[in-house]
Amino acid sequence: MDFLDYAFMQRALLAAVLVGITAPAVGIYLVQRRQALMGDGIGHVAMTGVGLGFLLSWSPVWMATLVSVLGAVLMELIRWYGRTRGDIALAMLFYGGMAGGVMFINLAPGGSNANLTSYLFGSLSTVSESDVTAICVLAAFVVLVTLGLRRQLFAVSQDEEFARVTGLPVRALNLLTAVTAAVTVTVAMRVVGLLLVSALMVVPVAAAQQLSRSFAATFAIAVAIGVTVTIGGTVTSYYQDVPPGATIVLLTIAAFILLTALATPLARRRARAVAARQPAGDPAECAIPATREPEGTVGV
Repeated sequence: MDFLDYAFMQRALLAAVLVGITAPAVGIYLVQRRQALMGDGIGHVAMTGVGLGFLLSWSPVWMATLVSVLGAVLMELIRWYGRTRGDIALAMLFYGGMAGGVMFINLAPGGSNANLTSYLFGSLSTVSESDVTAICVLAAFVVLVTLGLRRQLFAVSQDEEFARVTGLPVRALNLLTAVTAAVTVTVAMRVVGLLLVSALMVVPVAAAQQLSRSFAATFAIAVAIGVTVTIGGTVTSYYQDVPPGATIVLLTIAAFILLTALATPLARRRARAVAARQPAGDPAECAIPATREPEGTVGV
């Protein structure tokens, strides 16, 4: 536990725990909405924010948050109104975000592409006190939204038409989900990196779904996996001198493979147990349907 003696590791571990909580908490709604790659697209847009932060001598984290939120809102508008050319517009948004980040950071005084590395792939030693403060504030917002509005967000993620019929503000909730995803990307970029954050939003949820189909249980398991792999990846990167973002993502994928391997025989065993409890006789699909009584008669 000697790594706790260093201030930069204390900051990195705090940031890692917050990332482990927030990324799966948002990712579970993105997976339900079949928008698993949304975090990746927002990460591309956030690069422009990082570049602008260097160019304007402002906090790259807060600038990336602002640009990411604007990009997420624009993505939702494209999804609503883009129709046949929506995919082209999204592609231009993503690639433009990457190009903008590279251009702005090279225009910044003393800036170079090397400055982007810690934001693209994560870095332990560069997590400052101001970064931790920003991450704590943004993570609090994400937790409040994902837990406080979990019923409404789940309803919209499952079936927008049904949610609209029940009176829920579907478009407002969709925008809130997109904004929360954008905030989560900026929370995670100092630990995991912009190019890898989407994996931490999606893979823990997919791993948790191997063990449970309940939303509440899946949520809790995904967050537990997220916290475990972020802490494990951060500590491993300290001792082995390996990139933290890549280490965390590889541990997340390993957890998915392990849980899948464990869940498969358990699912088969449960299926056999259910089959054994069914009464003997013809299967339901082979059963002879009951004859219909003539109209005007009453069944006994």
